[in-house]
Amino acid sequence: MFSAPFAVFLNADDRTYVEPDISVICSPDKLNEKGCNGAPDWVVEIVSPGSRHMDYMIKLFKYRSAGVREYWIVDPAKNRIQVYNFEHDEMEEYTFADTAKSGIYEDLSIDFSGISVTLS
Repeated sequence: MFSAPFAVFLNADDRTYVEPDISVICSPDKLNEKGCNGAPDWVVEIVSPGSRHMDYMIKLFKYRSAGVREYWIVDPAKNRIQVYNFEHDEMEEYTFADTAKSGIYEDLSIDFSGISVTLS
């Protein structure tokens, strides 16, 4: 697991990258001194007012196209967590009162009800 700032090169070049808030990479061969070459298995983006369009539109498309297996959009302002399981073309939606479940990791769930969120 890597948190931002951490470069993820989704394309075949070493110039264009994204910096997800949280990246989980299960293949050590994708890692080098610059970051991750290729799609992480799981990406989490925490939405801020300035990143809303990027997280919901641009990164959603980029991650799906690049082969990310699962993408979570955590939006404190909307009290919402969207879990995109690209392997099964499914999307589940949760609130901060729920326990969000991963679609690609059978034993992974996060109880958001115990997490305090402060908006600035």
